[in-house]
Amino acid sequence: MSSASLLPPADAQPPVRHPDAPAPGEPLGAHYEHCFGCGPGQPHGLHLEARAGDGVSLTAEFTVQPAHQGAPGLAHGGVLATALDETLGSLNWLLRTIAVTGRLETDFVAPVPVGTVLHLEAEVTAVAGRKIYSRATGRIGGPEGPVAVRAEALFIEVKVDHFTEHGREQEIRAAMSDPDQIRRSRAFEVNP
Repeated sequence: MSSASLLPPADAQPPVRHPDAPAPGEPLGAHYEHCFGCGPGQPHGLHLEARAGDGVSLTAEFTVQPAHQGAPGLAHGGVLATALDETLGSLNWLLRTIAVTGRLETDFVAPVPVGTVLHLEAEVTAVAGRKIYSRATGRIGGPEGPVAVRAEALFIEVKVDHFTEHGREQEIRAAMSDPDQIRRSRAFEVNP
């Protein structure tokens, strides 16, 4: 697969925010209690917090913890890619579409020290059938900080059966019985 697969086809459509999507500025919350990216039930997870933006965009932040380091004192590249993937996947909530990561291309621009707040901005750029094209940028310290990471992604819309057929039954039951109705409805929205 080449980078061209991240380019929307000529007949792609602009994304359309779902009328029931959270309003700009509203937090999206965790989509699943035990998600490594956003779940509060993961002691060493990212605990990424996302907020809806205008159109089909959002912002998110997480603080790099000692458990996230690769080289001494620096964030592991895989953790940074996970933060980008989680942020990009959260965009699907604004479309109210269940989708999984099909391709994620990440550029590492600058090292990210432990203790740093990484500010992420993401947007859906196009939709073509079941394919959702998006991009994100992560900046050190805040929205005006230096760029540390960038990514482009392709998400593929799936049915909830994707999760129930491939996930572990115990976790599927737990997610489907979550007393938080919003989190329960979001449990199956991102990442394969």
